[in-house]
Amino acid sequence: MADGMTIDDAAEKLLNRGLRNLWYPVAPSWQVRSEPVGVSRLSERIVLWRDAAGQVHALEDRCPHRGARLSLGWNLGDRVACWYHGVEVNGAGVVTDVPAVEQCPLEGQACVKTYPVKEIQGAIFLWFGDALHKEPGKLELPEQLTDPEYSSFLCTAVWRCNWRYAVDNVMDPMHGAYLHAVSHSMAEGNKQAKMRVRKTATGFVFEKEDQSGVNFDWTEFGDTGAHWLRLAIPYRKNAGPGGMFWIVGFATPVTEQLCQVFFWRVRKVSGWQRDAWRFLYKTRLEGLHWAVLEQDRFVLESMAPDARDHEFLYQHDTGLARLRRLMSDAAKAQLTALAQAKQAAE
Repeated sequence: MADGMTIDDAAEKLLNRGLRNLWYPVAPSWQVRSEPVGVSRLSERIVLWRDAAGQVHALEDRCPHRGARLSLGWNLGDRVACWYHGVEVNGAGVVTDVPAVEQCPLEGQACVKTYPVKEIQGAIFLWFGDALHKEPGKLELPEQLTDPEYSSFLCTAVWRCNWRYAVDNVMDPMHGAYLHAVSHSMAEGNKQAKMRVRKTATGFVFEKEDQSGVNFDWTEFGDTGAHWLRLAIPYRKNAGPGGMFWIVGFATPVTEQLCQVFFWRVRKVSGWQRDAWRFLYKTRLEGLHWAVLEQDRFVLESMAPDARDHEFLYQHDTGLARLRRLMSDAAKAQLTALAQAKQAAE
């Protein structure tokens, strides 16, 4: 720990910036095309680009020469060239050419951090490992994002709040009956409920005991190489073909004050029903769903940055309290392992 900082303080700081040793979605696939793209995620600057085969590469967005952002430069396929002095760095973080100098000792050196990449269902995922976990861990996602029988749309937006507020919001089914009371999909059901936690193989479900299949009645948290949240909302027949309307969500830290949310909207449909559902979603439902998200965004962005320090939680908050403890324990474990490794090396 830093001088004068307790393990609790250090864990809180780590959590606000983002837990490590996890996969995070960092951008929708459409955002990365021919030009290098610079993003900030988990308070780290990253450059993304595609090579000639369409494969996405990700590096620390820093030229090893003078520190200019590589994302301001050129895509040369398997490498990017810095706009400032033309230094070229490949997808492995190795400097391949310093055109201004012959036989520059910088050439051939791996001096830029790389990020393992996966592209799944229209989003680019990166592995954010700490010093003890540079190699990526296994990533398993919910069946709604891996089973071809499901059809999905990705909705993503930047919210001006810490990512933990976005996670808490999804882990709070009860807010649907109030904040979203006039929503086309959440206008039914009771405004009171008894809640319970149910363990799963990958995390837990937080659900209403006395109501199911009516409203936003449960949320699931999963830890499978990435942290995801899943819920299902029943749809009326006039909302088109398919079963339950699924939402699979992620919140990715940008900085301590910003996050990017990724929500896949999913239904299990095939054949002509799949086409009908996708047409109906784009022409009628998408705008309604954005309205619901905007309600969440507005409330969360209006909260004070230190709102968690002045809470009075009650029984409906058991799910988010449990998730906070899990994440705090994970942060402390990561910090302890790093401290022990540092001590062993001294």
